[in-house]
Amino acid sequence: MRAAIVWNPSKIDQETLEAGLAQAMEETPIEDVRWWETTEEDPGQGVAEAAIAAGAELLIVAGGDGTVRAVAEHLAGTSADVDMAIIPLGTGNLFARNLDIPINDVPAAFELALAGEPRPFDVGWVEVEREGGPERHAFVVMVGFGLDAHMLAETDDDLKDKAGWLAYVESLGRAWSASDVIPFTITTDDAAAQNREGHTFLVANCGTIQGGMRLVPDADPSDGELDYLVLSAEGVVQWLGTLKTMMWDNGLKRLVQTSDELTNTDSTQHGRASKVAVTLPEAHAFEIDGEEVGDTRAFTVTIQPSALRVRSLIADTR
Repeated sequence: MRAAIVWNPSKIDQETLEAGLAQAMEETPIEDVRWWETTEEDPGQGVAEAAIAAGAELLIVAGGDGTVRAVAEHLAGTSADVDMAIIPLGTGNLFARNLDIPINDVPAAFELALAGEPRPFDVGWVEVEREGGPERHAFVVMVGFGLDAHMLAETDDDLKDKAGWLAYVESLGRAWSASDVIPFTITTDDAAAQNREGHTFLVANCGTIQGGMRLVPDADPSDGELDYLVLSAEGVVQWLGTLKTMMWDNGLKRLVQTSDELTNTDSTQHGRASKVAVTLPEAHAFEIDGEEVGDTRAFTVTIQPSALRVRSLIADTR
């Protein structure tokens, strides 16, 4: 097995990664490991391409959500025949959390990277209309506009470095005041366009966000479909009802009663499709995998089934 470690030097030093790798290799030794650094100019796509051209059969991505997304974008876009593994080092680590990859434990993550079972996972693609023209990006967790995008835009980077995902909580109040209910148009698959209203719209490949909250509980990154969520709560009463729907009706209650049915309310609505197109009356902040990427008035989301092979379960060696 020829492995390449694509790592973000702004997140961790190479010596710490080497120590974690050495510990994991006591159980699963490999002989050929090469190191590839990301940069601000190349967050992962280019070095992933270079590592594969050099013969890598396993790409171990050590970094945050942005680095993971960049490498996933290259692998999905080129249909590269390599396995991917993740050493989560960022603030959110959203994809890693959804795949139950160890967080804040470099040796354990390396153990999974070396001995894990590769499983197929979907990749989403979003075409975003921007002032400078259309852009196309891959994502592995979720995209959308509204409360979460405003929260990301309002988050203090220095506080995020010190407090981790709790920094998002500090920005929630400012994001809440900036998230007004607006009209928009949504088209799913081959259905006719529908007029909706809401302050938040998310299209998800995975459903878990910071703090372990299952925001889109039925999102499955291996089912070949997209799940979407519309939130339109206004005022304290409706927000309390929305939290009840998320935490109880579509959370603990479903586990206790082993129910497969999602609860929809006037302020919390779920749906599923393979293609979702949205048009807004004016530009709003947009996020991709926990990163605020600017404003847009329109976007189209599609799914690429089984686009990645990610090591996320320890292989059975019996």
